[in-house]
Amino acid sequence: MVTRVAAAAPWRIWVVWAVGVAAYIVSVTNRTSLSAVGVDAAERFQADASTLSMFAVIQLAVYGLMQIPVGLLLDRYGARPIITIGMLLMATGQLVMAFAPNVGIAIFARMLLGAGDAAIFPSVLRVVATWFPDQRSPFIVQMTGIVGQLGQLLALLPMAALLHATSWSVAFGSLAGLGVLFAVLTFGVIRNRPPGRDADIAVNTETGAIRVVTSAADLREGFRESWGHPATRLAFWSHFTTPFAGTAFVMLWGFPFLTSGQGLSPATASLIVSVFVVFGMIVGPVIGLLSSRHPMRRSRLLVLPIVGIQAVVWIAVIVWPGQTPLWLLFGLALALATGGPASMIAFDHARTYNPSHRLSTANGIVNGGGFIAALIAIFLIGLAMDLQGAGTPENYSLEAFKIAFLTQLPLWALGSLMIVIERKRTRVHLGIEEPRRRRPRPGSNPNPNPGA
Repeated sequence: MVTRVAAAAPWRIWVVWAVGVAAYIVSVTNRTSLSAVGVDAAERFQADASTLSMFAVIQLAVYGLMQIPVGLLLDRYGARPIITIGMLLMATGQLVMAFAPNVGIAIFARMLLGAGDAAIFPSVLRVVATWFPDQRSPFIVQMTGIVGQLGQLLALLPMAALLHATSWSVAFGSLAGLGVLFAVLTFGVIRNRPPGRDADIAVNTETGAIRVVTSAADLREGFRESWGHPATRLAFWSHFTTPFAGTAFVMLWGFPFLTSGQGLSPATASLIVSVFVVFGMIVGPVIGLLSSRHPMRRSRLLVLPIVGIQAVVWIAVIVWPGQTPLWLLFGLALALATGGPASMIAFDHARTYNPSHRLSTANGIVNGGGFIAALIAIFLIGLAMDLQGAGTPENYSLEAFKIAFLTQLPLWALGSLMIVIERKRTRVHLGIEEPRRRRPRPGSNPNPNPGA
C-alpha cells in the first residue's frame, strides 16, 4: 500500500529554495573572495607565491575532507541546522581573516571558511530532494549549481572595490556580517521538510512512491568496491582533468596574471573573469544536453575535446610574444569556462554505471578528483613562481607567469591518458568492446592445450 503525502504550497517551496540558493551564492562568494584581491593579500601578509597558494590549497583540502562528516550530520540532523552552522563558520573565518596579523592566522581563517563552505551545497541539495517532487529534482539541482556561480561575480569587482575604497578589515568584516545575516535568514526560513512530514522523504507525485532521502555520504559500501568499477575510475579522471585549470585561474592566479603580468586594469581583468563565469553558466546546459543525447560518446565527443581546447588556448597565450592581445585572453576565459560544465559529465558516468546502493560513495570519489587536481595545480603554479624569483607582487612578471602556467600541462596529459585507458576498460566491462588480446610470442604455441 502506498501512502500519499500532501504537497506543500508552491510559494513556500520556492521561498525555501530561493533562500537556499541565495545562501549558496554567498558561499561561492566567500570561497572565491581572494580571487580579485590576491595581490593585496600577498602584500598584507608579505607572502610569497607558494604561501599564497596555500590559502587556496588548504581551504579546498578542508572542503574535501569535510564532505563525509557533513553528510553524516545531514542524515542525523537535517539541512536547517547544518546550513546555519556552515554560514556561521564562514562568517567566523572571514572575521578572523579581517583582523589576521600573520600568515598562520590567515590560513586558519581559510580553514574555517572551507569547513563552512563544505556544509552549504550538500544542505541545499538535500532541501531540493525533500521539498521538490522527484520528477523536478534533477532540473532544480542543475539550476541551483548554475545560479550559485553568480557568487563568483560578487567576489570580483564589488569585493575589490570595497577593499580599495575602505580597508582590508572592512571588506572581509562585511563578508562576515553577510554570513551572520544569512545564518539568521536560513535558520528562520529553511525547514528540514515540508509541513506534515515526520521524516526526510521525497515523493513521486505521479505514482505516489515515497523514498527516504539520505545524504551523499554512504559508508555501507567501501571505497574498494566503488573504485573497483572502471566507470568510477573513468569518472574520477574526467573530473580530475576538466575543471582544475579554471579553478586555479578564478580562485587565485587569474587576476594577478591579468593585472601584474599582462598589465591590464583591474576593471578589464574583472571583465575577463566575469566572462568566464557567465559563459560557464550559458554553456553548461548545452554540454548537459549533448551528454544526455550521446551517452556512449561523452569522453570522445565532449571531455577530451574540451581538455584539448583548454590546453591549446593556454599554450597559445603562453607562447604569444610579449603581452597577449585582449581577444585571446577573452578566448582563454571562454575555453576555461567549459571545464566546469564538462566535469559534470563525470557524475553522469558514475550515475549511469554504478548500482544505486553505492552511487553516493562513487560520487564522493569522483568529486575528489577535481579537488586533487586543483590543489596540485594551484600549488605548482605558486612553487614555479617562487623558483623563478617572482614570488612576491613586486617581482611578478609576465614571463614568470607563463612558465608557471606550463605546470598544468602534465596534469592534462596524465588525466587524458587515464581517461583513454579507463574508457577502454569500462567498455570492455560493459561488453561493448572485446578485450585486447595479447599477441603470442614468436615460437610460442598460441593454443597450448588443443584438446581442452
